[in-house]
Order: sequence, then C-alpha cells, then structure tokens
Amino acid sequence: QVQLVESGGGLVQPGGSLRLSCAASGGIFSINAMGWYRQAPGKERELVADISSGLKTNYADSVKDRFTISRDNAKNTVNLQMNSLKPEDTAVYYCNMYLIQYGGRASYYWGQGTQVTVSS
Repeated sequence: QVQLVESGGGLVQPGGSLRLSCAASGGIFSINAMGWYRQAPGKERELVADISSGLKTNYADSVKDRFTISRDNAKNTVNLQMNSLKPEDTAVYYCNMYLIQYGGRASYYWGQGTQVTVSS
C-alpha cells in the first residue's frame, strides 16, 4: 500500500525558512512527477511547485525565487526549501506524486498535509 509521509512544517517568523520533505513507500516501481500543493483557509488548493522525472521544475509565480523543489529518486522523496517566507504562505502543504507500482498500477497519490504558519 502506497503511503506518502510529509514532515517539516511548523511556525516561522516572516523572512524565515522551512524545509518540507515527503517520502513515499509501498511497492513503488517508479515515480514520474512530484509536486507540492497548498491550501489556505477559504481558498482552493493550488500548485506551489513540481518537478518531472527529468528534473524540469515549475513554480507558481508567487513563490519563484523563494522556494526550491528537489527530489531524491533513490529515497523516493521530494523536498521543498522555502526561504523568505511571508504570512501569505500560511497554508496546509500537500505533496503529490504520480507513481507506478510493481504490477503496473499507475496513479496520483497525496500526502496527509503539513501545516506551515508564517507569523510574528
């Protein structure tokens, strides 16, 4: 059974940094796209950043030059380094992966979410 487990959220002051990680486990043959989404109270879930299997990255305009997404294929993990955090970055952050399991099943999977709060 596939599981995505996130870590690294918390409370940080404006201008601070946090690093989120998400590790996948459970009969995984390969992982294609990996990404991070976020959802603030009263708002829709939005893409923050994603990274392809070929290491092509894509960022929301609101986080460009502040956030960096990376992946470690050997560990089935995706990371999000967040610098110069702003109060408007406050949200629940979710990792998302499109992966193929042994046996050929391919699907998108979500993590459980981790809270990031930026406040003084």
